[in-house]
Amino acid sequence: MTVLTVNLGENSYDILIDSGSINLIGQHCVAAGLSGRVVVITNPAVAAFYGAVVRQSLTDAGYKVSLIEIPDGEEYKNSATLNTVYDGLIEAGLDRHSFIVALGGGVVGDLAGFAAATYLRGIPFVQVPTTLLAQVDSSVGGKTAIDHPRGKNLIGAFYQPRLVLLDVETLTTLPVREFRAGMAEVIKYGVVLDGSFFEYLEQNVSAILAMEHECLIRIAHSCCKLKARVVELDEKELGLRAVLNYGHTLGHALETLSDYRELVHGEAVSVGMALASHVSMVRGYCSDNDCVRIISLLDKFGLPHTPPPALDKKNILDALTKDKKSRNGTISFICNQGIGNYVVEKFHPEQLLTLSGLEV
Repeated sequence: MTVLTVNLGENSYDILIDSGSINLIGQHCVAAGLSGRVVVITNPAVAAFYGAVVRQSLTDAGYKVSLIEIPDGEEYKNSATLNTVYDGLIEAGLDRHSFIVALGGGVVGDLAGFAAATYLRGIPFVQVPTTLLAQVDSSVGGKTAIDHPRGKNLIGAFYQPRLVLLDVETLTTLPVREFRAGMAEVIKYGVVLDGSFFEYLEQNVSAILAMEHECLIRIAHSCCKLKARVVELDEKELGLRAVLNYGHTLGHALETLSDYRELVHGEAVSVGMALASHVSMVRGYCSDNDCVRIISLLDKFGLPHTPPPALDKKNILDALTKDKKSRNGTISFICNQGIGNYVVEKFHPEQLLTLSGLEV
């Protein structure tokens, strides 16, 4: 097992990376000092694979366990679903000495984490991410949120988990589309933070798509280590942490406008990165060859790099103005500087649309 520690003072926690560790979740929760009742929040698809084993492990460790299933899909990451979760937590009798386990992908982790942050003004929670996207990105760093009809992740809190248990074996039950979508977040780290990691991805496409164990461990460790270091320096996204939004500004706008149906999150980020690389090239931060390499790698993993043709581009401007990173009429936009570095530039939404080629 590989252990990474996110050093945040009293909010520090470990990321445990292994294969098969989900079977020992109860022992890991005891070792983390967690006690009381526990509610596992998951969705039906994940529960079918791992609900019983997680519940049994927690029960064997001495916990009284309840399970709440929420619908699967970004369109359900909203206040209505959150209220049903609160109902379940109350019915299960959770108090401030209890905790939540988020078992699933990014939607489950975001919503369960926000429920933990707000229920009784905050109770502990554990992230058990079962998708590639959640394992390499959303489960680490303490960003919790739900969506609003006007925009993605507009209602949320910074609230760190007590523990992240990352079992790469769970990726073998992931639909192919979801695994490929998760690779967008993986590629992001290489583009803006680690050029050698980007080269590793270029050289190991076939092995990664074949889900070779060594590759999955390497990817999880590299991404979590990079994110942990960023979060340690900027826990609440006051500066440096914004680099992790590469591809997300335009990606979130496209995702919102497609009602979270036409594009899953990783696919929207993939398109956003392709557009961001174009903006970076136009502004002189990277070469045409850098753009070609980025788009080529996205393509090799079966990821989209152009917006859906049926999307009404006239609404993109409105979506950008509602972006939570917008301030005083401008957006702090992450450009890739070559491959492996980044620069931040402020754009007016109209200017950003023009530079990205999305002008209407």
